Amino acid sequence: MIHQSLSFEELTTAITWDHNGLVPAIVQDATSKNVLMMAYMNAESLRRSLDTGETWFWSRSRQEYWHKGGTSGNTQRIQSLYYDCDGDTLLLLVEVNGPACHTGRISCFYNEVNTVDNQPTFQNNTVDTNNDTSGTAAGKDRFAILAELEQMIADRERERPEGAYTTYLFEKGIDKILKKVGEETAETIIAAKNGDNEELRYEVSDLIYHLLVLLQERKVPLDDVLAELDRRHERPRKD
Repeated sequence: MIHQSLSFEELTTAITWDHNGLVPAIVQDATSKNVLMMAYMNAESLRRSLDTGETWFWSRSRQEYWHKGGTSGNTQRIQSLYYDCDGDTLLLLVEVNGPACHTGRISCFYNEVNTVDNQPTFQNNTVDTNNDTSGTAAGKDRFAILAELEQMIADRERERPEGAYTTYLFEKGIDKILKKVGEETAETIIAAKNGDNEELRYEVSDLIYHLLVLLQERKVPLDDVLAELDRRHERPRKD
């Protein structure tokens, strides 16, 4: 049961339903902050979502309620629920249990529109870019790879695919993860001391990856670390 500061009646009154009694519901991964999908809720699907703690929607095409993941197993456990300033859109932060999109992609938003000379160009990403961590960060958010890695590591912990190195780390537990963090830290120091920037880049990448595994094992979102850095940046300088 999700804790509610408002009664259900107060909540439904605060929401601006359309003429069909529906409201758009945006679903976002609570850990990676990836926007996963958008669907519609009515009062009853909202009630079911609050009662079960998992997302329920109203299908406009089938004219029926649907429990996300009820058939596929790709459920969404609700962590928090918001409505916007106008009350006409919901935002649900969820813990995912598999892809959100029926195509098998993590997010339904995989069709990218780029602008070239102020003219929109359409790109259908046939490869799931949420799982593709190859290549450079050119042309996209330079820190997007961190969110992608965080999501991949969370998926590995949940699904435990056989033969995956991340699965091996989670199965060995905290002591093994800490040992790897220590080893990668030492190797980073050595690479820097030797003046080998190529090796330093390689070792820092390994260190960041193992730190993300550690954060996932301890259930500390990367956003919490970023928020701490932000708080420190805002503090008055003492020097």
